[in-house]
Amino acid sequence: MAKKKGKAEGPRIKLICDNRQARHRFEILEKFEAGIMLMGSEVKACRLGRAHLTDAYARFKSGDLWLVGCHIGPYPPAGREQHEPERPRKLLLNRSEIDKLSVKMKEGGLTVVPLRLYFNDKGMAKAEIGLARGKKLHDKRQDIAARESKRQMDRAMKRDR
Repeated sequence: MAKKKGKAEGPRIKLICDNRQARHRFEILEKFEAGIMLMGSEVKACRLGRAHLTDAYARFKSGDLWLVGCHIGPYPPAGREQHEPERPRKLLLNRSEIDKLSVKMKEGGLTVVPLRLYFNDKGMAKAEIGLARGKKLHDKRQDIAARESKRQMDRAMKRDR
């Protein structure tokens, strides 16, 4: 059987939403993939792209990791069986990963932020979370300057071709 040209092999995902502000505000040290417990109407709303991670964060409560502040809008055909848009949702990780995250957070200065929500190739809702440290203003300025210099170099290279 012949391979298709152009597309790279690998897991196919359907992106629900991306938290671009997290990459700007925080320095991401480690990334984890976590399952997320959703109700039926929440899954349907996510498939329509009605989720936002702008002010979301993760916190530990009674030994489990919960996603707080994630907004998943209503799904109109659900009728009376509607979900609450801002409710906390449980993140599903291995016990060893939860313990590792809790120890690192207790060490100091680190937080867990959601980076994106997506459906994996099996259709399961997943959350990519990151162990992060807050950036200072001068760190943000350095990132912006590095990005601008890279753009200028790319433009110059393109012009010289």
